[in-house]
Amino acid sequence: MVDTSDALCAYDSKTIRLHWITAALTVALWCLGKTIDWFPPGVGRIPARSVHICVGAVLGLVLCYRIVWRWRRGRHLPPASSGAAQLLATFTHYALYFLLIGAIALGIANVWVRGDSLFGLMSIPQFDPGNKPLQMQVAKLHYLFANTLLIVAGVHAMAALAHHLLCKDRVLQRMMPKRS
Repeated sequence: MVDTSDALCAYDSKTIRLHWITAALTVALWCLGKTIDWFPPGVGRIPARSVHICVGAVLGLVLCYRIVWRWRRGRHLPPASSGAAQLLATFTHYALYFLLIGAIALGIANVWVRGDSLFGLMSIPQFDPGNKPLQMQVAKLHYLFANTLLIVAGVHAMAALAHHLLCKDRVLQRMMPKRS
């Protein structure tokens, strides 16, 4: 284990905010995605789907900003572990980014192949009208990426809690907002 007790072993406040905004948007989108079909087709479902699409677009923008921030200005910390544990942590972080990018890209594709309406105010033209197999395939992939993302994010959260509760180190505190 690497010593993470030093106050400098914490992420900068912008990185922390972007992390938690990404997490909150991801969970909100997943919950809304799971409940869209509860709304009646047409007038009831269009606003729910429109909110899902708009929040997904916001997540895409936040993710782009987050990636640029991390590459250019965000604080880079020493690894919290070594060996296989560090390899697993690195793989998990890359998997989370891959799944986020994939879920967002597939969400955009889903909107396009389906031809959605945004709040009844704007119509997104359908890519290939009548191609139900394509629509179903894109929807299934979006669903798969979103569910896998939530599973990997859950494992990521459990690992952070394990560091805090079992290892008694400061790994979790590295990503927690600072108290005044």
